[in-house]
Amino acid sequence: MNNLQPSDPTSMGGYPLLGRLGAGGMGQVFLSRTASGRLLALKTIRDDLSSEPGFEERFAREIRNSDRVRSPWTVTVVDYSAPGRRPQWLATEYVPAPSLGDWVATHGPLPPPAVLSLGAELCGAVQAVHQAGLAHRDIKPGNILLARDRPRLIDFGVARAADDSRHTRVGVSVGSPGFLAPDQAVGGVAAAPADVFSLGALLVYAATGRSPFSRAGEEISAAALLYRVVHEEPDLTGVDPALVPLLGDCLAKDPAERPTADRLSERLAEVGGRIGRWPREGPAALAASLTEAEYAARTVVDLAPHSDTLPAGQQPPPEGAPGGAGHTSVLAAPDGPGRRRPPAWLPATVVAAVAVVVAMVAVVHFGTQRSAAESSPSERGRPSHSAASKTAGGTASAAAPQSQASGAAPASQAASVALKTVQATFELATGASVGTGARTLVMQQDGNLVIYDQDGKARWAAMTNGEGNSARFQPDGNLVVYDSGGHALWASRTDGHQGAVLVFQADGNVLIKSGDTVLWAAGTEN
Repeated sequence: MNNLQPSDPTSMGGYPLLGRLGAGGMGQVFLSRTASGRLLALKTIRDDLSSEPGFEERFAREIRNSDRVRSPWTVTVVDYSAPGRRPQWLATEYVPAPSLGDWVATHGPLPPPAVLSLGAELCGAVQAVHQAGLAHRDIKPGNILLARDRPRLIDFGVARAADDSRHTRVGVSVGSPGFLAPDQAVGGVAAAPADVFSLGALLVYAATGRSPFSRAGEEISAAALLYRVVHEEPDLTGVDPALVPLLGDCLAKDPAERPTADRLSERLAEVGGRIGRWPREGPAALAASLTEAEYAARTVVDLAPHSDTLPAGQQPPPEGAPGGAGHTSVLAAPDGPGRRRPPAWLPATVVAAVAVVVAMVAVVHFGTQRSAAESSPSERGRPSHSAASKTAGGTASAAAPQSQASGAAPASQAASVALKTVQATFELATGASVGTGARTLVMQQDGNLVIYDQDGKARWAAMTNGEGNSARFQPDGNLVVYDSGGHALWASRTDGHQGAVLVFQADGNVLIKSGDTVLWAAGTEN
């Protein structure tokens, strides 16, 4: 991570800027956080783009498109600038994980089982995009984050409705050379088949370390690469033989000859690529790298100035409120108890670890997932945790920091009166609930686990969906949402604490505690 430049703002929309993560085609990307310490990637939009006729409309449409994709394989939009405000900006959750491009460049190609698992997971992501009536249009190694529980497809900056060509200019290709489809390369409207082509090219890269249209170690111009994409056959040398026929079909020049994302998922399953296996079939070295990155990401929050040290008028917006922009944000919500300031003797090695996480994450993202708690007027709220969480088997999420992961709770929480204490094991089937008059934990019909207050307002949600989902507070202290097939969709990441209890406090917060230690908090206090 680079330090802020003298010309950089110190905050944006009330969110403090902690450092520079990089720059993209649309503007600068900064590391930020919410008032309670949730890490954000905040992207500012270049002034010349903001002033371009029609850009603001396209920017607003991008956010609306983001809301249409609800998937465990995307990330959450947290807040954004109000119409007419300058500079324009967009804040998403921050995933401390390397991109596929960074990982392969450092460690080499993925082993065949990991490639199969990656393909299956990304098929789920692409299916979600296409079911929303969109095409991503820029699936490439830099837009895939290798998180612990599952990969994430990010950066919907060029996503457009698949049937909307009003903003596609003839002769202009959108995407990345070597991974975009021939139909994109010649400036055509990129629809769902183009994403399948890009996914096929990406899996060749994961398996071999190169695009199917480039050779190892060669330097080639974008124009020459695009020519090969349009006119030459892909080079699948080094790809697992079981995948060659399938990837060859994905890379067909004619869009009509490529499989759909649904069919691709079926064919991957036939050769062993199934969703849910990434935590155990991903690269062996990835787990250790993510542990270091996750710890470093949490440390960034503790090292950052808190609101009482920011200039007047520059404090982070209160949780559940828009970022000073005068509008309703997508997901500006409480996400756990406030963090304590780190002691002055914090070792220098911890500070050094902060640099590790940002070095691993060169790409920041725009993909989204909106809570199903907002699916009807009676279920609207501001849930705070993404579906990217630790699975029941003990796999830590790279998508959201764990509140008070170790150590005692703040005194104000420890002293709070418990209205109800629930011990393991209990299970919430669809439609079931548990709680008090102040807060109720409900397993909704749509598959979302939600905490409601006494007024029927959603205060937190796991952001899961699916018919037949259930929630289980397990003997090991982990609260988990399972789908109908028994796969973990979300978890509180509190396994390993036999005897932990779920506590509904008088202040409205819902906690998982082991003795006096808070293992997880929903952040739903009044």
